[in-house]
Amino acid sequence: MSTTLDTPEIAEAGPPPGRRGRARPGTWRHALRRDWQLYTLAALPLLFFAVFRYLPMIGNVIAFRRYEPGGSLFGESWVGLRYVKMFLGDPTFWNVFTNTLILGGLTLLFTFPLPIVLALLLNEVRNRKVKRFLQSVSYLPHFLSMVIVAGIVMQIVAVDGPVNQLVKALGGEPTAFIQKPEWFRTIFVSSEVWQTVGWGTILYLAALTTIDQQLYEAARMDGASRWRQIWHVTLPGIRPTAITLLILNIGTFMAVGFEKVLLLYNPLTYPTADVISTYLYRMGVESSNLSYAAAIGLFEALVGVVLIVSANVISRRTVGTSLW
Repeated sequence: MSTTLDTPEIAEAGPPPGRRGRARPGTWRHALRRDWQLYTLAALPLLFFAVFRYLPMIGNVIAFRRYEPGGSLFGESWVGLRYVKMFLGDPTFWNVFTNTLILGGLTLLFTFPLPIVLALLLNEVRNRKVKRFLQSVSYLPHFLSMVIVAGIVMQIVAVDGPVNQLVKALGGEPTAFIQKPEWFRTIFVSSEVWQTVGWGTILYLAALTTIDQQLYEAARMDGASRWRQIWHVTLPGIRPTAITLLILNIGTFMAVGFEKVLLLYNPLTYPTADVISTYLYRMGVESSNLSYAAAIGLFEALVGVVLIVSANVISRRTVGTSLW
């Protein structure tokens, strides 16, 4: 005699009554509900970038339309590449473009490696009070207003300023350096080094604290000198930070300091001091040729994108470090 066990049908599984509508772990909804306080803190920065960085990009359309002040916000009529052809055939633009490349290149050449050198030197200082004092002194110029920095520079290189006083003491003749085109690049790069190098050491000093001290102990046991330890332990330890900052600096290569150039240059130094940003200011604001200025600005932005993408690809393929 056989008996048949009746097995109840298994109902289709579903979420428990109290858990209906809840996001599954690992999804973006679950992360949003779990860390909504942190995402709230990011709301204002995201809103800032959306309003002041991305939304104004719509205005680039006037580079291809004829814009008249007081008229339509997006231009009166479509002109295509007319303004692009205008600045590509303008000798003044190419002189300005060359000045931008030279000033940007000199600035990158000096302001990128010097913070690394200063950070390495500060890292070797063992006295905490002396180290903090040197850091404070080197950071201070970064917090000065650009107008104050330009004023200090102009007073230093003035005809009766400290530089010319030293020249006179050495038997030379005072020179109006700020009015000499051949001296503008030296003045600009020197002031940029003085203002930015100290502040640029912050990230490198932070990166130095992450290096495992056991690596230094192993290097000392192998008989490595202090210079060898810096070369084989310290520099490789801060290499990812250095490469990241280098890529970012290359991305802003074309955006040579507009405020400082505008405050320091004058018509006499235009041949070497006039850069794309100041040329845009004169064309767009002073001459009200906004469509022409927008076309040049769009070209400058495209060059910057090409530079940062190229630098990122080269860095990823050569040293294995990149932004993305």
